[in-house]
Amino acid sequence: MNNIHIEHRKYILGGAVIVILLIYIVQLFNLQIMNDEYKSKADSNAFYKKTLYPARGLMYDRNGKLLVYNQPAYDITFIPREIRNIDTLDLCRAIGITRDDFDKRMADIRNKRYNPGYSSYTEQTFMSRLSAEELARFQEQLFRFPGFYISKRSIRQYTYGAAGVLFGDIGEVSQKKIDKDPYYTRGDYIGTQGLEAFYEHQLRGKKGVEMLLRDAYGRIQGRYKDGAMDTMPTQGKDLRLGLDIELQQLGEQLLQNKIGSIVAIEPSSGEILCMVSSPSYDPRLLVGRQRGENHKSLSKNKQKPLMNRAIMGTYPPGSTFKTSQALTFLQEGIISHETNFPCTGGFRYNKFKLGCHAHAAPLPLYPAIATSCNAYFCWGLVRMFSSNKYKNVQEAMNTWRDYMVSMGFGYKLGVDLPGEARGMIPNASFYNKHYGKYWNAVTVISISIGQGEVTLTPLQIANLCATIANRGTFITPHIVSSIDGDTLPSKYSEPRTTMADKEAYEHIVKGMRQAVLNGTCRGANIPGIEVCGKTGTAQNRGKDHSAFIGFAPMDNPKIAIAVYVENGGFGAEYGVPIGALLMEKYLTDSLSEASREKAEYISNKHIYYGTEER
Repeated sequence: MNNIHIEHRKYILGGAVIVILLIYIVQLFNLQIMNDEYKSKADSNAFYKKTLYPARGLMYDRNGKLLVYNQPAYDITFIPREIRNIDTLDLCRAIGITRDDFDKRMADIRNKRYNPGYSSYTEQTFMSRLSAEELARFQEQLFRFPGFYISKRSIRQYTYGAAGVLFGDIGEVSQKKIDKDPYYTRGDYIGTQGLEAFYEHQLRGKKGVEMLLRDAYGRIQGRYKDGAMDTMPTQGKDLRLGLDIELQQLGEQLLQNKIGSIVAIEPSSGEILCMVSSPSYDPRLLVGRQRGENHKSLSKNKQKPLMNRAIMGTYPPGSTFKTSQALTFLQEGIISHETNFPCTGGFRYNKFKLGCHAHAAPLPLYPAIATSCNAYFCWGLVRMFSSNKYKNVQEAMNTWRDYMVSMGFGYKLGVDLPGEARGMIPNASFYNKHYGKYWNAVTVISISIGQGEVTLTPLQIANLCATIANRGTFITPHIVSSIDGDTLPSKYSEPRTTMADKEAYEHIVKGMRQAVLNGTCRGANIPGIEVCGKTGTAQNRGKDHSAFIGFAPMDNPKIAIAVYVENGGFGAEYGVPIGALLMEKYLTDSLSEASREKAEYISNKHIYYGTEER
């Protein structure tokens, strides 16, 4: 019996020894092979891995003009464990900060709640974006502050003080972004808005590393293996934009002291020629050490200059929307271009009345577009919603909705900028929730003239115009035309077709041409160029909004444009002359003397929230 117990103990002890040995082996394997912490610490004693930052890609306009480029900037960095025996006050004097500022910066860097990736062995950014003077002053004294280094990188600079909301901004990367993308470390810069954000992965390039040798005191002794282990940074890719910077500048000039937006598109390509949001800002304000203060000031401005109204603002399109209604009625066979409707001072149905301005009546489609008759399009919707072609008003409503969606309304178009809004196109379910099942065309009649629940972005309004110019197709609007010479994804080159055919669009083109020749758009006439246009006056609680869409030439169009001026009154007051000036500038590459005087006059007009200052 005792021999049996001894035999059992032998196996137990042997098993315990084996388990302990296995634990040691696994731990040694983990420490030496799997875990590089100790290796990193050892390497940090012998090597200094200096990050080499790439230059961001450049931006050019459609004519090859340089818009956004880089200039050198310098950061002060440090490795915490290397700092020893430095005179803190002397350091503060060298870089022009107070001792309190120094203590706060150090505390924030070491606080793992603000800087989760903090390690005393890794490089930390102490101060960024030094000016040339600050750099020169500090560099002379750098030898007195062991553990501190100067890191070279580049910051953005702008040739023109325009298109701020389009280019966007560069800011310090957030911890949330660092957690998502291992490319970034604390102190890196990243695109935060506009094209800089949308094309961040193409623009940022690829970092490089320079391996430097240290001595026993941590002093840099030179490059490891004469640079054989270094990797050079790869510059970011350049962007060629469809933007015409001179057109952009003129648009911003015309909208100064006003709130609104302008979008111009090349119909054949979908390239955006200009995108103006007003008020805007000079992108050069967000460069350098004053970036933070300037950004804070802009973000607090009640007129929201950081907001791109062209894609984020949603507005009632007003009478510009009547073109989409005519297309729907024509394609569905509700009307022909010869169909006449009455206008007795407006639209009257039983006790309901919706006003209209004075013009000849009854009238067919072309004059209805030219004079922007409200009654014509209201009667068109009544006839469609009461047609026996549909089972009920709900089916008619959803058919109407389908036409609107096919034209690019109610959903994001997919422009290459962040923050695009979708606007609002109601459907039958929407009205069923509000009115039950008992409603009709008169209940929702305002949608036929671009009012009521319908809202669009200025980009969607401009795209409507480009679609008419193309007679029924459009390419998703986009700012960038190529990346390092490469074409964009097919999304930005393949045409999208609406539910209305080319014949229907030809009728709309004729009506819009009449509007310029003898209708509400007479102010858009440009000698020698066949311009087509449509005004819009969108009702508002204060003064109405002034809107205009137009394209030219009528055949083989080169530009389609939408102008929207908040509280600008009738479409002919501001929308038409602004659109005409921009089309003239783009198509003739200049402005006549009379046009230059008109541009100056409009630029000097102040319109804010329904009040006009002369």
